[in-house]
Amino acid sequence: MPHLIVEYSANVEDRIDLDGLLDRLHTAAAGYDVFPLGGLRVRAERREHYRVADGHPDNGFVHVTAIIGHGRPLAVRKEVGQGLFEVICDQLDGPFRGSPMAISFNIQEFHPELNYKQNNLHEHVRARAVDPAS
Repeated sequence: MPHLIVEYSANVEDRIDLDGLLDRLHTAAAGYDVFPLGGLRVRAERREHYRVADGHPDNGFVHVTAIIGHGRPLAVRKEVGQGLFEVICDQLDGPFRGSPMAISFNIQEFHPELNYKQNNLHEHVRARAVDPAS
């Protein structure tokens, strides 16, 4: 983990560099040694139907949810949260300055007993670290 889910209003898609945001979030999250690389997921979801603030059609939003494994200390969550939010705000600075936009970020934890998964990516990531051709 973490899973980073970028939700955005359809009207900002032509204003933002979505792939650039995903790349920067992935790189930033991978840089924290508290998250195993094999558990990292970064994805985006375009929202076609939305209302923002007074409903003006120019109003847009980008919201990122980070869902992380349960149990990390608050200080770690705050450090990671601040760092990722800075990446988000930096990447969206131009569009934010040029149009009405809400940017938000939230960290949630997977429930320690109700999180089900099957993942062999950890082994593949380790193998590629040893032999990039694998």
